[in-house]
Amino acid sequence: MVFSTLVRLTGSREHVDDLAQEVFLRLYRALPGFRGEALLSTYLYRITVNVAQNEWKRQRRDVRSTVSISDEVSGWEDRLEHPGPNAEEQMEEREFKQEVEEQLQQLSQVERTVLVLYHQEERTYEQIAEVLGMPIGTVRTHLHRGRKKMRDGLMARQATVEQATATQATATQAAERRAAWATR
Repeated sequence: MVFSTLVRLTGSREHVDDLAQEVFLRLYRALPGFRGEALLSTYLYRITVNVAQNEWKRQRRDVRSTVSISDEVSGWEDRLEHPGPNAEEQMEEREFKQEVEEQLQQLSQVERTVLVLYHQEERTYEQIAEVLGMPIGTVRTHLHRGRKKMRDGLMARQATVEQATATQATATQAAERRAAWATR
């Protein structure tokens, strides 16, 4: 629960182990003060969201990206999942998941958090409201806005892909006609 939530909220698996350790350390330190007014899982989600928010702030400070020349790039066998659906279906599913993750990262922190907790962690409005310390109506508003932004972003991206595909097909047809005409 903690690991998957952190990955979804931060959009990266890079520091998840360290972040999860921070979550559990904070939980351990806070347990003596836990009053039991809420579920322990709600308390744990609140800590997880706080750690993710701290990570977002840290990432904004460390905007520069670093690449190591010594990093080894794995081969294709490590990148493709075990065969189940055919390769094209797997690739389409991966691309869609990547598009969803990219769109998720475009949302505000609160919209992203509400969407992840509701759809991916299957929390109720009440649990989310308690974790985030906001009224249920506000949770619903952020959920609605986040869904709309996700839908609009995915539709815009799909339109761009379809337009690029159509342009490429037209260019290919034109090149084939020129080649056919040149060989006459």
